[in-house]
Amino acid sequence: MPSDSAPVPATLDEIRRILPEMPGPDLEAGTAAMQREVQLVKPRGSLGRLEELTHWLATWQGRTPPTLNHPRIAVFAGSHGVAAQGVSAFPPSVTALMVQTFVNGGAAVNQLARAADADLRVYELDIEHPTADFTQGPAMDEGACAQAMAYGMMAVEPGIDLLCLGEMGIANTTSGAALCAGLFGGDPVDWVGRGTGIDDEGLARKRAAVAAGLKANPSALTDPFETMRCLGGLELAAIAGAVIAARMARVPVLLDGYTCTAAAAILYKADPKALDHCVVAHCSAEPGHQRLLKAIGKEALFDFGMRLGEASGAALAIPVLRAALACHTGMSTFQEAGVAGGQG
Repeated sequence: MPSDSAPVPATLDEIRRILPEMPGPDLEAGTAAMQREVQLVKPRGSLGRLEELTHWLATWQGRTPPTLNHPRIAVFAGSHGVAAQGVSAFPPSVTALMVQTFVNGGAAVNQLARAADADLRVYELDIEHPTADFTQGPAMDEGACAQAMAYGMMAVEPGIDLLCLGEMGIANTTSGAALCAGLFGGDPVDWVGRGTGIDDEGLARKRAAVAAGLKANPSALTDPFETMRCLGGLELAAIAGAVIAARMARVPVLLDGYTCTAAAAILYKADPKALDHCVVAHCSAEPGHQRLLKAIGKEALFDFGMRLGEASGAALAIPVLRAALACHTGMSTFQEAGVAGGQG
């Protein structure tokens, strides 16, 4: 994670070299959380995934009990040249307008952040200058991609105990679908959905754009960081960088929907353990998301048919984590309650 004593990575090779240095799970903290869980006044395992979430928080924060005092929601915004292919129901100018809406407090994620008592930060990545149209060649050169990843790393500041990631960028579901196709194979039809609500003609253009992007960028199939450089976007590279920095700082991560998960998936492809500190908050209405979750071995916390992006699903999951932690820390043990036979 960039700091005064650690220089910001300037190349993709430097970022690649970080992955083997990332810390693993704190097994001692996780074991302590599990030991307390089995003593709580309830049948063992009766809180289902709530118990798993508390164990996950403890394992990756490296402490028991874990805390949720300072969750941060980070929304990264970028512009995509592939939008020129008519792949979205909205014009590219909407990206800047939505960023201003975030700043003004009027977006859905603003309300969800308030409801969850979470800090919301919006990070713009040169939204006045879109990436190149990946149907013609790479979306970014190596310097721009590495710089965006390093910028995302700097969103992980001292003191936060949970990072919720999301994105904003017209045409970025096209980029997300292209990333998935480049990383995991398959036909564009397997990965491309309607995004902002495009009609059948728009869907056909979107599928064609992904197919053209794969054809125009053969190196995208050779290495996951190349996949990001050729088919991704600045905000998606920043998300991947933030995931790395969170791991280095022992901050658990909630990933939002399809496009956010696709951005993080480049790290999974580089190292299948790279997303162990991440939980996917919700399963997007985008049909490719379920396929992607299976590819990276993740199960979303909930499926509400949401497809908004902007970290809305990740923000909505914060109260679920707080509920899990409240049960873990607030419930009585069998001994405290004077209840015998607590192993059922």
